[in-house]
Amino acid sequence: MTAARRVDAHHHLWDLSARPQEWLDELDVIRRDFGPEDLSAVAGPAGVDATVLVQVLNDVDETAEFLAVAGNSDLIEGVVGWVDLTAPDVAEQLDRLRSGPGGDRLVGVRHLVQAEPDPHWLLRADVIAGLRAVRDAGLVYDVLTRPHQLPAALEAVRTVPDLVFVLDHLSKPDIAGRSLEPWSAHLAALAALPNVTAKLSGLVTEAGPQWTVDDFRPYVDVALQAFGPERLMVGTDWPVCLLAASYEEVVQVAEELTSGLSAAERDLVFGGTAERVYLGAK
Repeated sequence: MTAARRVDAHHHLWDLSARPQEWLDELDVIRRDFGPEDLSAVAGPAGVDATVLVQVLNDVDETAEFLAVAGNSDLIEGVVGWVDLTAPDVAEQLDRLRSGPGGDRLVGVRHLVQAEPDPHWLLRADVIAGLRAVRDAGLVYDVLTRPHQLPAALEAVRTVPDLVFVLDHLSKPDIAGRSLEPWSAHLAALAALPNVTAKLSGLVTEAGPQWTVDDFRPYVDVALQAFGPERLMVGTDWPVCLLAASYEEVVQVAEELTSGLSAAERDLVFGGTAERVYLGAK
């Protein structure tokens, strides 16, 4: 029987000389370039066979650059990029990206909804039209929200039921504050809809640098109960994770938190779900 592939379903790259990252100004630990060679150096020892590169900026040119990088990589098999969902030409934006270098690696779209002051941004008529264009292109949509934005995300998922949504970072629960509600109830409502999957990613930065594995357990247990392993996938959120943990430590935490699953269930969380949701869509 062929061994299941391990997929890192969520990581980033950036080249500060090509595209400045103002959000890094106060984050000295990660305020440097991270390229595909840096990724290979950490992913390989962790046993990762394939990765999904996720947008950092709301910038279509960054997405085009990421696709070109992925097209020349044996490791980066998918890119979740960005297009302006509020524009009337979302389909054309996606077509242009797909016709460029590495365009076949485009698997999804994401917007930094967490930074939007309007908690109902996802429900804007132009955004819903944009999401339908993403659906029509056969791509998935990554949802990057904070807990207070989950009700709008839930309504958006209901409004476009034939689009696959992927919830990034479990919507960033308040791990440092040890708060489960109302996040847990919102997550359960979202998971009740069959077109939603979620990522066990980005949790170490929500806990802070003094975390222990037990800090994450209540949140991961809620996610496992809500989504099941067939709709969960592991992502490292590297290099952002370096603010609180190494690449290897993030993988080790995920392994420990899923140790109670069967081998087949672990294969889903560590690769099978990402293969189905992202890499099967190429």
